[in-house]
Amino acid sequence: QVHVVPSGGGLVQPGGSLGLSCSASGIRSADYTVGWFRQAPGEGRELVARISSRGELTISSAVSGRFTISRDDARNTIYLQMNNLAPDDTAIYLCYFGSNWGQGVQVTVSS
Repeated sequence: QVHVVPSGGGLVQPGGSLGLSCSASGIRSADYTVGWFRQAPGEGRELVARISSRGELTISSAVSGRFTISRDDARNTIYLQMNNLAPDDTAIYLCYFGSNWGQGVQVTVSS
């Protein structure tokens, strides 16, 4: 059975930083494209960043230069480091390994 478990998130002030991580069990993460989506209130789901199994990186222009995605396949874990956060980054962040999704974590950017 596959489990995908995110951690991190919370409340941060504008300009602050926050890190998310997401670990999978029951699969070998190296076989999959992995990444993060987000969904803001009243909005659709938006790709934040992803890394293919070959290491090809895709990152949204909305977060490029501020967010960094990485993967550690030895730990079956992916990370999202978010810097210089803005209120528009407020959303539920969802991680995935191929077609396996974790529960969302709330990120709120507010003073």
